[in-house]
Amino acid sequence: MTRRDVFTMAAAAVGAYAGLRAAPAAAFEVEHSDAEWRHLLTPAQYAVLRGHGTERAGSSPLDHEFAKGTYACAGCELPVYSSDTKFDSGTGWPSFWAPLPGAVDTTEDRGFFMIRTEVHCHRCGGHLGHVFDDGPEPTHKRYCMNGVALTFTKTSGTEG
Repeated sequence: MTRRDVFTMAAAAVGAYAGLRAAPAAAFEVEHSDAEWRHLLTPAQYAVLRGHGTERAGSSPLDHEFAKGTYACAGCELPVYSSDTKFDSGTGWPSFWAPLPGAVDTTEDRGFFMIRTEVHCHRCGGHLGHVFDDGPEPTHKRYCMNGVALTFTKTSGTEG
């Protein structure tokens, strides 16, 4: 077996494996071309929201934001989480025990050689993060979100 054979087999395996990732449905209320998304989002937002990337743990200021307010999708401004459900998971990513009703959808994610549940915005399909079954009561869910995929608006008159 030559190096070329090994490289070809590895490239085919990676390509086949990448095809196993479940993607959100194609039709959303907010849709843009790839060029439009790149213009509307920062490179980091694009990498996460459209490219299903993950920001480095501990890199988002929203992980340490505990003021009262609303977290919205950075791609389409749909409110997705309330500060009332935010908790410190110790993971380095903003975490919530429940989304706002009808704000997010989930799909199976088979990336990184494991099966996880991906969370994406109901309105634009942007990748927000993943949900795990190790959160606090009352849901026992941990919606582990990429801060770069969210914006935060404080509730008027609150201190943060």
